[in-house]
Amino acid sequence: MKIYESYEDLPKLKLPYGNDVYISDSTIRDGSQMPGIVLSREHKLQIYEYLHEIGIEKLEAFVFNKRDRDAVDLMFNIGYEFPEITGWARASRADIDKILEVDEIKETGILMSVSDTHIFSKMKLSGRAEAEEKYLNALQYAVDHGLRTRAHLEDMTRADNYGFVFPLVEKIMEIDPNCIIRVCDTVGYGMPFVSIDEPYGIPKIVQHLKKEIGVKNIETHIHDDYGFGSASSIAGFWHGANWTSVTFLGIGERAGNSEMEKILLFLEDRIEGFSKYNLEPVTRFAAFMEKELGLRVPRNKAVVGKNIFAHESGIHAAGVLKNPFNYEPYPPELVGGKRLLLIGDSSGLEVIRYKVQETLNDLLDIETIVEKDDRRLLKIQNEIQKLYDNEERVSSISDEELLAYVERYFLYQPICSPGRSGRGKLKNKVKVANSEEEKLKE
Repeated sequence: MKIYESYEDLPKLKLPYGNDVYISDSTIRDGSQMPGIVLSREHKLQIYEYLHEIGIEKLEAFVFNKRDRDAVDLMFNIGYEFPEITGWARASRADIDKILEVDEIKETGILMSVSDTHIFSKMKLSGRAEAEEKYLNALQYAVDHGLRTRAHLEDMTRADNYGFVFPLVEKIMEIDPNCIIRVCDTVGYGMPFVSIDEPYGIPKIVQHLKKEIGVKNIETHIHDDYGFGSASSIAGFWHGANWTSVTFLGIGERAGNSEMEKILLFLEDRIEGFSKYNLEPVTRFAAFMEKELGLRVPRNKAVVGKNIFAHESGIHAAGVLKNPFNYEPYPPELVGGKRLLLIGDSSGLEVIRYKVQETLNDLLDIETIVEKDDRRLLKIQNEIQKLYDNEERVSSISDEELLAYVERYFLYQPICSPGRSGRGKLKNKVKVANSEEEKLKE
């Protein structure tokens, strides 16, 4: 019989192909296109620092204007080996020439819009043949000038893959066998389910590229319009992709992109033998994005939300106090988080006891013990519950408010046994007197 009582007891998952997988970040490029977001040079540099601290392998950046170019120069001046700074270009020689002006950039993505709606409506080309010629000429130009390449197959999940895109990929491979083929789910139509075929099935697309065409490097770039972004990125890894393009917090156009922090957590915490990213900075990174860019990070947002390790309900709080594994899927310190026990309308006596004891410890610098049957706790609980019953509050009880309760019920009467005041000693363990009878006994 298997018993799962700790994080270490749970089995890890295995990537079916056992392939190494990598992250390419697009926060500075795609994320900067989010309406209302303006990234300064300093913002981009700090994001680069966070990506380095986490261990991300690549990032992509624009170099079309002076501000973009200045930011890239500042990043190169730091001299980090990773993340590697790569470029982004449309399928034109002029754009690729902009990349070539930056000697340090050795790789660029090339945008190749492959759906018929993009070929005809957006680009106003005569048809697929003209699109193919345009894309292959741009790719050849980049390769001839010594650049490593990524083919960004835009809107692939609304394209005729068997009739147009897969044959195009075969020709791309003839020009650059090491080209990273980026499967772009531009409007989030892609699905992570293995039974779904073209144009929506991310697993089938990745499998065809890998098994039928022999593509060495496959990358997913998923938008989150239907909420499948991170799931489809992981499905890509599951079926043979070795890269995924993401943004931190999923920022980007419309509903944004696959969220880096979710995918990192899944890889680090759930995949067997996987340990190469440092997730401790992600909570700080989220706070930076919220403060500096004005983003609103929902309190319940996975991985980095303020409520991820916050517990208020009596059952949950008591369970976590006994064993965090009861209600926390991973330890807070893994992502740089901190456990919070809050007192609210659903809090039981145990969380109040814990918070009162914690408050006394901080106030007196001695380790106190407050018993759960202490009648003063019940008085505090009753007072707090009246506030919610009378609909006088819609938020948790703050630490300052709890301090007032502690002072009223605990500090204005003796709390330590005679001779055990703890003077001159740090964190002496004492029991808080619960009644007049106990105080007399002591």
